[in-house]
Amino acid sequence: TMNCEIDDMENQVEQEEKTRLINQVLELQHTLEDLSARVDAVKEENLKLKSENQVLGQYIENLMSASSVFQTTDAKSKRK
Repeated sequence: TMNCEIDDMENQVEQEEKTRLINQVLELQHTLEDLSARVDAVKEENLKLKSENQVLGQYIENLMSASSVFQTTDAKSKRK
């Protein structure tokens, strides 16, 4: 009968819509996972760079304190 066919069509449309929504949700979950992984990678890289920066800063300080040019200006400023 006509009513049965209409019900079947409505059910099919409903199923297709559900399937579409489920696929969208799954896609969004994957995107979120990818973004989270990228954020973690950037955080890790940032920590590495901060650490390297500290090492370089210390190295420059050591060079400056070992250099007579910087020592003489230090000595002059201490005399004031």
